[in-house]
Amino acid sequence: MSRKLRIWYPGAMYHITARGNKRGALFYDDCDYFTYLQILEDVRFMYPFVLHSYCLMTNHIHLQIETIDHHIQYIMKTLHSRYAVYLNRRMKTVGHQFQGRYGDELIESSEYFLEVSRYIHRNPLEAKMVIRCEDYPWSSYSSYITPSPNPHVDPTKTYSFFLEPVHISYQSYVENKLEKRGSLYDK
Repeated sequence: MSRKLRIWYPGAMYHITARGNKRGALFYDDCDYFTYLQILEDVRFMYPFVLHSYCLMTNHIHLQIETIDHHIQYIMKTLHSRYAVYLNRRMKTVGHQFQGRYGDELIESSEYFLEVSRYIHRNPLEAKMVIRCEDYPWSSYSSYITPSPNPHVDPTKTYSFFLEPVHISYQSYVENKLEKRGSLYDK
């Protein structure tokens, strides 16, 4: 049976997810997280894209990506292939580091765009890894609520949906999660 083709067009936005093979770890220490982000920047140089938000959990990742001129498959294949090679060398192993294909949910509405951003930033909190979202170091969240820029993300589009002061408005949106049916938390 053939695999479902991924929808792509210039400017397509996605919620990308990927899990470690056999639900195992993808990141063992700070060096691994830094390396993943460095590879992400190298890939962005080759295949320009906008990263709206991210969260690198121990055994899975969330990326909110907007493509420009390159298909998402080239971005993700290069990113995850290079990271797998790095991790195999570092751990002196061989084989897959990611479990199956990465997941990609097409973002086609402003409402879903914001819901994905909130979901990604709340992930460590929902997993009970931190007490406050901003305490998790491998997420773009802290750069959204403080004036310190994050070189990996562009918050411009996200901020465009909020009133000034955008940092505080966005923080309120994320931290005061709406309990509604059909949200990403129900999945």
